[in-house]
Amino acid sequence: MALEFKTPRGTKDILPADISKWQYVESTLREIFERYNFSEIRTPTFEETELFARGIGQATDIVQKEMYTFEDKGGKSHTLRPEMTASVMRAYLEHHLGEKRTLQKLYYISPMFRQERPQAGRFREFNQYGIEIIGTQNPLADVESIILAVEILRALGVQKSTLKLNSVGCQNCRPKYKEILRQELKPVFSDLCNDCQKRYHANPLRILDCKRDKCGQITESISPIYEYLCEECATHFDKVQEFLRSVKTEFVLDRRLVRGLDYYTKTAFEVISDLLGSQDSICGGGRYDYLAEEIGGKHVPAVGFAAGTERLITVLEKSDLLPAFGGSVGLYLVSLGDAATKWAFKEANELRRAGISCEIDYEKRSLKAQMRDANRLNVRMVAIVGEEELNSGMIVLKKMDSGEQESVSANAFRQVVIERLNRKTEPAGSPAKP
Repeated sequence: MALEFKTPRGTKDILPADISKWQYVESTLREIFERYNFSEIRTPTFEETELFARGIGQATDIVQKEMYTFEDKGGKSHTLRPEMTASVMRAYLEHHLGEKRTLQKLYYISPMFRQERPQAGRFREFNQYGIEIIGTQNPLADVESIILAVEILRALGVQKSTLKLNSVGCQNCRPKYKEILRQELKPVFSDLCNDCQKRYHANPLRILDCKRDKCGQITESISPIYEYLCEECATHFDKVQEFLRSVKTEFVLDRRLVRGLDYYTKTAFEVISDLLGSQDSICGGGRYDYLAEEIGGKHVPAVGFAAGTERLITVLEKSDLLPAFGGSVGLYLVSLGDAATKWAFKEANELRRAGISCEIDYEKRSLKAQMRDANRLNVRMVAIVGEEELNSGMIVLKKMDSGEQESVSANAFRQVVIERLNRKTEPAGSPAKP
């Protein structure tokens, strides 16, 4: 009989065999975020649709093509979040976080949803980690965001990545550059793809972000926006580059880097890896000083980045940078017979309360079968108890790495196990601290 239900297209299960990779990456992320004094924020999985339409931009591919939108029973339109920045800014404004402390440094590790064509490195449900620094326009905040994105990769051992940098200007200088773009693209308008012909009128900056080869070739020699920045944006961009050089963070200027969201101003950056193929972006971000106003709040400058967790794990796998994850079970209680199973269950319960990870057999299997199970779990120690051991009051305790055995009094068994297993505080396969 064929399986009736499978994961929806563009989604996947994260099975127990792979979950250690995710826990390792997420624990590393949290440690680094907290080292930089960022606090975690969690927002609802869905928001009012208008938040994303106004925050991300009506002309973006995300809003026009990719959002999962539905109406609730009251006829209100809601959308599964396709990105996190608009939600974080909404929470910042709604809960008056700026009144509690002017500068807010927030991080998140959350699932996102976009209804796009699934392909390598791109899913309809995907996971992102990211940060937002809200409440300052100091270019040092831009640089801290960039350094943090790069530091995460460094801490995980990633060697091959490239930091791309650009400025997308502001409300003063960007309109002038859009007109320059239209003038330079007008002679080749008919050669642009259908989407870019629409972008030509709505927002020609989006043409620079087109992933089609032909449009990419057309925009290769386009005038860079950083040659047309206003004085404020030019000074800001110079400072960002100066601070990056001062901390020896290498970067390349990319005239076509505009990011895919309309709320960006001034700094835009991206970290890419050739290990990801055509979908080569590991993370990207920039400054978004007008987002708060776009969603109905007062002017609040901010900067941040977002990165794909799946893509990061792919890079770690291809670079052979993930630790060898072993089992986390300290003790397997092999029991033979009903009385021994009852004793083993009681001891396992008490040991778990004492902080020791334990497993027991539920299927009344043979000694050989239970030992195979213990090997598969990569346990550190095995206790063997049957009728003979219960009658003698002596339990066989075996170290699985060396094969060394000893007989332990049933009365002292629990304390001996706790002492033996607590000698090594990190369980086998625990991720190394970055």
